[in-house]
Amino acid sequence: MYLKIKRLIDIILSLIGLIVLSPIYLILIIGIKIDSRGPVLFKQKRIGINKTHFKILKFRTMRIDTPKDTPTHLLENPQQYITKMGNFLRKTSLDELPQIWNIFVGQMSIIGPRPALWNQYDLIAERDKYGANNVPPGLTGWAQINGRDELPIEVKAKLDGEYVERISLRMDVKCFFGTIVSVVKSDGVVEGGTGRTTKKDVAATKNQAK
Repeated sequence: MYLKIKRLIDIILSLIGLIVLSPIYLILIIGIKIDSRGPVLFKQKRIGINKTHFKILKFRTMRIDTPKDTPTHLLENPQQYITKMGNFLRKTSLDELPQIWNIFVGQMSIIGPRPALWNQYDLIAERDKYGANNVPPGLTGWAQINGRDELPIEVKAKLDGEYVERISLRMDVKCFFGTIVSVVKSDGVVEGGTGRTTKKDVAATKNQAK
């Protein structure tokens, strides 16, 4: 029952977001075009609900000669590809704003597991263990407020599974406001390496997730 309510909330809030944030969209579009050549939007094949594929939308933050379908953390020196405007967009998470359209058309939800790249087979397989591929992917989620890029794949998938088990309006509200705090503090943002947390950090993350 809640999933139907959740979808209605997604439609209403995403529509409001598209309208209210349109001036910010315009400013960012101008900044991207001035900063570097190439398209404003970056489209990438991602895993949606039940492992279907869709094109996720982001503001372009990297040069057009960046290797395709390669997660940022797997690039040898990702900073060389990130534009000046892109660096700002990533730190503030403003590059994710175009995904409000993905939410509006039903490809994503506001809250849910972050959509994996189509070729992140290890993450997809781990999420299968917890049923985390069977819900709509989200703009933000439980894993994002408990580590983001720092988390090892096993921990990230487990947190996604915990979200699926506890999915509710209360859980979504907790993730929403937790995301605002994380974005302001830039918690867990790691360019060029995921899974850099130590065993002590992982243990702490698990305790926080309980």
